[in-house]
Parts: sequence; structure tokens; C-alpha cells
Amino acid sequence: MPRIVAVDPVAPRAGPIAEAVEVLRGGGLVVYPTRCLYGLGCDATNPAAVAKVFAAKGRPADQPISVICKTAAMVEGLVEEVTPPARKIMNRFWPGAVTIVLKTNHVLPPLLGAGTGTIAVRQAAHAVAAAMAALLDRPVTATSANLSGRGGCHRVGDLSPALLSHVDLVLDAGELDAGVGSTVVDATGTQPVIIREGLVAAAEIMAIARGD
Repeated sequence: MPRIVAVDPVAPRAGPIAEAVEVLRGGGLVVYPTRCLYGLGCDATNPAAVAKVFAAKGRPADQPISVICKTAAMVEGLVEEVTPPARKIMNRFWPGAVTIVLKTNHVLPPLLGAGTGTIAVRQAAHAVAAAMAALLDRPVTATSANLSGRGGCHRVGDLSPALLSHVDLVLDAGELDAGVGSTVVDATGTQPVIIREGLVAAAEIMAIARGD
């Protein structure tokens, strides 16, 4: 079973974050808190680590996994282009609960995009996730810490033992809100398309993308 370390969800101490980043740099998996649910993270630039995430979840290879980035600037190095609508959305809503799909430049392992030629990215707003991504200075996978097809977990005690058998470290921030997830928008073209409406209203995103 993995080591479980308590972490303050608002003002995390440097020690637990540094320990998590050491695991990530070594190709390991970390369960970490997000705004709503616990996520399963690895260094998203490491193909073997990404494969571990899919294996831990039992996730089919045709289902993409998104990533969180330290800053919007980091996204520039991961995609063919940050389209004008995407840039407007980033400027308005990041860090925050909007995930943006863009065309990948194939720096990241293709498994993340499930063969779609795209990558889904966001800048995390949660203090723990943001601190971890910042210290690692690489994108981190952002998928729920659950078995594929099962519900997400907002308490560490609810995490699947089968999933935990693949995990090296758990950052325990207590019970999370279990609220609405991020809104996902495809901004690969000139006209963005809402894939999933979440915390941020689709109408608000579309208005920003149009420049209203």
C-alpha cells in the first residue's frame, strides 16, 4: 500500500509537495486532491508512467486523459497552436475549472490523447495540485483516482485498494467538495465547441471566446 501523507488543502507545506514531486520524477504515481475529487497523477512527459496510470485505472486506450500545467505558457510547448479562442478562454478562466482541448505537437505520449491528435489541458486552481505542478515543472496527468467506469472519490478512505496497489504516495487533504467538474471545450478550430458543461457555464465561455 502507498504511503499516505496529510496535506493542507489551502496552504500545503513544502515537505509533502516535495515528496510527491520526487515520486513523480521517479516515474511513480501520486494520488492528490483537486477541487472536487482525488486525482491520479504522474509525470505526463514519461510514457511508462502514463501507461501505469492507464493500467492502474483499467482505462481503455481509446479514452483520453487530460493534464494540468504550471502556467498557460507551458501549454505553448505541448500543442501545435494556442488558437485565439483558446487564448481568450485561458486569459479569463485560468487557473480554474475549464479544460481546453488543442492539437498536440506530439511532445507528450500519444496514449494521453488516445490517438485523437489532441491533448486536453488546464491550469489547476487547487493549491496542492498547483504547487505540485509548479515544483515538477512538467505537466501532470489529471484523471480521477478511480477504476475506469466507477465513480470518483472525495475521501481517501473510499479509494479502491486495487488502484492503490499501483500508487506510491497519497496526499490526503481530507474530505473534498465532490462538486461539479471542469467544463471541457474543444478549441482546436476558430469556433470553440463545448464537449462537457461543468462548473463554468458554456454560455460564459462562448461569450469570452467571441470577445463579447
